[in-house]
Amino acid sequence: MTALQTAVEQLIQKIQHASKSTQRLMVKMNLPTNTDLIDWMDAQPLFPKFYWQSRDSREEVVALGQIKTFTDPLVAEKVLADDQRVWGGRSFDGRTDRNRRCLSSFFFLPQCEVIRMDNSWHLAVNLSESSTVREQLIAALNKLTNSTPPISQIRSNVIGRTHAPDFTGWSNMIGDALDAISQKVFEKVVLARRTTLKLDTPVSPAQLLKASRSSNTNSFHFMMALDAKHCFIGSTPERLFMRHHLDIKTEALAGTIGRGANEAEDGRLAQWLLDDSKNRYENRLVVDDIVSRLNTCCHDLDVAKTPELVRLRKVQHLKRRIGGQLKDQIYNADLLDNLQPTAAIAGLPRDKALDFISTHEPFARGWYSGAVGFLSRQRSEFCVAIRSALIMGEEIHLFAGAGIVPGSTADSEWKELDRKTSTLCSLLNSNETEMERQSA
Repeated sequence: MTALQTAVEQLIQKIQHASKSTQRLMVKMNLPTNTDLIDWMDAQPLFPKFYWQSRDSREEVVALGQIKTFTDPLVAEKVLADDQRVWGGRSFDGRTDRNRRCLSSFFFLPQCEVIRMDNSWHLAVNLSESSTVREQLIAALNKLTNSTPPISQIRSNVIGRTHAPDFTGWSNMIGDALDAISQKVFEKVVLARRTTLKLDTPVSPAQLLKASRSSNTNSFHFMMALDAKHCFIGSTPERLFMRHHLDIKTEALAGTIGRGANEAEDGRLAQWLLDDSKNRYENRLVVDDIVSRLNTCCHDLDVAKTPELVRLRKVQHLKRRIGGQLKDQIYNADLLDNLQPTAAIAGLPRDKALDFISTHEPFARGWYSGAVGFLSRQRSEFCVAIRSALIMGEEIHLFAGAGIVPGSTADSEWKELDRKTSTLCSLLNSNETEMERQSA
């Protein structure tokens, strides 16, 4: 009998003998050190599916099935028992006039969770008083499979791509944004591009996620699949916030340059980024915005005096850490309301920037640049859903954005979008010529 089978049998026995007031049960599992949770998740028949790996790689979770769903995180937060977590996120523009089809928020209390914290593994379930729900939970546990063949490597080829907007549209949009900045409509706006890849054979979400996890370090890795046909994945370096009781940590991640071809060039690019007035100004705007939004929630805030460098596989960023002590009666939903969207993915002032995005970007963002993660009474963490992809059959939609401030040019920002989308795009093979890629 495998460790998973043993844990399932133990939990079923605990469920059958649990009191009506019991809301969560958990058992330890002795899984092999080489267990791959993405492989395991891909083989499971339960939906929704949610995958999470923390940026420091210490915590990894797969949440499956649903006991309850919520469109309001505050409602979820108020009914959770100790140690229960809801998983999901808040979209950028769902349920607005621009994007009626996308949910504004989706959170679910899962039937079961497989949790790895460092080298310790647990299987947990959430319960309700309903005997029907408990019967459904036992049935769901019995559906979990031990047969988890390794996910095959990606063999799909990119045979075509289109951008929305194309470069001409992007240039016009940047021109309009710089005009608005010069007229003091806003100080900064973050404009995005959707790149649609056509593949010769479909790539599974788990394939792309697993390849990204192995290639893109220092990132949150997530997958949210409400059903088998639509899946949103990402590998993002940016934390929206992490909360533990009254302690909160967040950050301003803004200012970007590529990686060098060798160590010397990499160092020169990094120093240029640290010294560049445009990128430092863009980062400072994000810091100021976050501080202004947290001032009403916190007793005090500690802001790093100077930016630090974050080096990723394809790009380098400026980051300033921000920490604080929350006031009593501040909910995670309050933090989501206050912080999302930050100036790093919308602009400043927020409302003016959002108006410009709504009238100029030729697509609805949906989950891209929203917030994805979990919340509980004791601990919550959300990342910003950038470096992300929406997978729909043989098409993949990749998203990236660039902060527009005085000094921005359409050409340099377009190249920045290419560098950012390469986080995921470079994991796929391409049958396109260089000219086809550049002219798409």
